[in-house]
Amino acid sequence: MNWTKEQRALVEKYSCKEEIPENDRKYKCHTCHLIVDESPCPVCGDVNPEIMCPLDNCDCSHEIAATIEYCPLCGEPVCPECGCHDVVQISRVTGYLQDVSGWNAGKKQELKDRRRYSVT
Repeated sequence: MNWTKEQRALVEKYSCKEEIPENDRKYKCHTCHLIVDESPCPVCGDVNPEIMCPLDNCDCSHEIAATIEYCPLCGEPVCPECGCHDVVQISRVTGYLQDVSGWNAGKKQELKDRRRYSVT
């Protein structure tokens, strides 16, 4: 992923999403599926909208990507083509495919640390 100069500056300024000042934050509401400027969500009242990573462009047109990258600010998986954070990451474990969103932090880190090889 080719992050812009502005995005790289944010990575240098903040070490995580929680360090972003409240008045500069955007939130993703997983109840009404909107991006809002405040918490709780002013549309549906959800009191736990997720702090949105400022590097998330929220608009991915790629259905399937062969590889995955990780956001340099929040560490979440992102689309390697556009940087969208709304991706479902799957992995083949013992012969079957599985969504990794339910994995614990240690198992997710193990997935990030795996070496990937390409057979040509």
